[in-house]
Amino acid sequence: MSETVERHEFGAEVGRLLDLVVHALYSDREIFLRELVANAADAMDRRRFEALTSAASALPPDAKVRIRPDKEARTLTVSDAGIGMAKEDLAQNLGTIARSGTRAFSQTLESAKAEDRPSLIGQFGVGFYSAFMVADRVTVTSRRAGADEAWTWASDGQGSYTLEPAERAEAGTDIVLHLKEDADEYLEPYRLDHLVRKWADFITVPIAIVQDGKDEAANQGTALWRKRKSEITPEQYEEFYRSVGMNFDKPWATLHWRAEGQLEFSALLFVPGMKPFQALENDRHSKVRLHVRRMFITDEAELLPPWLRFVQGVVDTEDLPLNVSREMLQSTPALARIRRAVTGRVLSELTSRAKDADDYTTFWENFGPVLKEGIYEDHERRAEIAPLLRFRSSAVEGWTGLADYVARMKDGQEAIYYLVADDAEALKASPQLEGFRARGLEVLLLSDHVDAFWPESLSRFEEKPLRSITQGGLDLSAFAAEGETAEAPEGIDALVAAIKAALGADVSDVRTTDRLVDSAVVLSAGSGPDLQMQRLLRRAGRGPGGAPVLEINPRHALIRALASGPAEAVTEAAGTLLDLARIQDGDTPRDPVAFARSVTAALASSRSA
Repeated sequence: MSETVERHEFGAEVGRLLDLVVHALYSDREIFLRELVANAADAMDRRRFEALTSAASALPPDAKVRIRPDKEARTLTVSDAGIGMAKEDLAQNLGTIARSGTRAFSQTLESAKAEDRPSLIGQFGVGFYSAFMVADRVTVTSRRAGADEAWTWASDGQGSYTLEPAERAEAGTDIVLHLKEDADEYLEPYRLDHLVRKWADFITVPIAIVQDGKDEAANQGTALWRKRKSEITPEQYEEFYRSVGMNFDKPWATLHWRAEGQLEFSALLFVPGMKPFQALENDRHSKVRLHVRRMFITDEAELLPPWLRFVQGVVDTEDLPLNVSREMLQSTPALARIRRAVTGRVLSELTSRAKDADDYTTFWENFGPVLKEGIYEDHERRAEIAPLLRFRSSAVEGWTGLADYVARMKDGQEAIYYLVADDAEALKASPQLEGFRARGLEVLLLSDHVDAFWPESLSRFEEKPLRSITQGGLDLSAFAAEGETAEAPEGIDALVAAIKAALGADVSDVRTTDRLVDSAVVLSAGSGPDLQMQRLLRRAGRGPGGAPVLEINPRHALIRALASGPAEAVTEAAGTLLDLARIQDGDTPRDPVAFARSVTAALASSRSA
């Protein structure tokens, strides 16, 4: 070591702190490249800012961040043409852990005009040390803009560093990482290109990867969301949409705006024009990308709630508090305000687009089931989501909304009726609808996987309660049924009692009903959740203890025959009636084999008769 080399100790409790930074602060090794590129970009922005008042600090015409892998030497070099560092800067910024030169510099900008201030990323002074995750030795050679001398800082990350004079033709900094044996992937240009495009694709500073002595551009350098709408063509929007979400279609909606004032951020979001290949049920997390000053931070910031997880795009903010690793977000009021603002804007766009029924149908058929989740998940937004819901109906073709349903309600109708089942086509033929159709009462037909859950959470719409028609106690006597002439037969009360006795604990009750026309029997919920919810709970092994109610149509020919027939026939028929009612509701017979035998015997008996 030459006589001019000076040895200094780190200005911190080195061993423990540096080990923490290198091994515990970051969850992914690849983060080191983002941190070094961020520092390089900050240095170039600082030099550009100083050039406003000092011609000596002007950036070279071809200024860029260069990333140069050297497989033979096993080194990775990150170079910039930024402001550079003098000897004292190297000692203070790199020799004192958690002292950020960027942060110190930003504190001097308070008097500068807003439009002149550089957009600086680094804040904590620890990102540089992430280099030791992949390198066992790091050297930094830097020359301060306006200075004639350069210095080299070097350390193996074990608690000390060296400073010595060096040569560098121009102002700027070279960071040389001597890679560890298990870090070969960072010597591959394709891998480096991938990391730059992932983490730093949109920062304004050009980034190049040196391959075979040539600079290959590695980032776009243009953040589309930072431009004015008037400057962007539809083709550019579509290209960005396809790149950010790996889509092949055209977006159904494009939301591009900038929020200004106390909270500033830019957003470019898309509602896809088709369902993604991967089912949205597999991952219920929003993947909208969070950028801070164009630098990608995470796509796990949950910027939108799970029930808007189909929305894709970018939110970029100027000043969002992050933790020191910039991998995770601190829970701050600023982040909560961004989430509320972005969610509100998406809902506003959906509300506006819903006015065009044909256009909105495209969205609804793709993402309606996901949007419904917001009814039971988001109490605060429930009233905003409800008007956006669409349903099939027993009374009209196509899709209809709750407001349209209410407008069509009959005089004296107090509730919004709905029916839930697994099969949309089976719903249309369900016996549950017979009495409602006969009385001109509309029923909404629900068959999505979430439909068993959200109606109870919404409870009411425009002061009208939502009521499942499979819940017991529905009274339709206030509405006259078309063609209802036959009277209940004599002996019906005795028949009801006999069927109830024969079925025992399999039913909670047996009673006559006026909501059947063509069918002999139907089930309803005795108490608690409706039939669909009870089925789902049973499938999950958490079914309620109550048995269903069997309702019988006293005007049906079969029921009339049983009422006037021998008592032993009722005992034999009771189980078959219950199983028929279960099948009609999309369920299975209690004992499929016994049911098949019963039906076979009945058919044989009718043939012989």
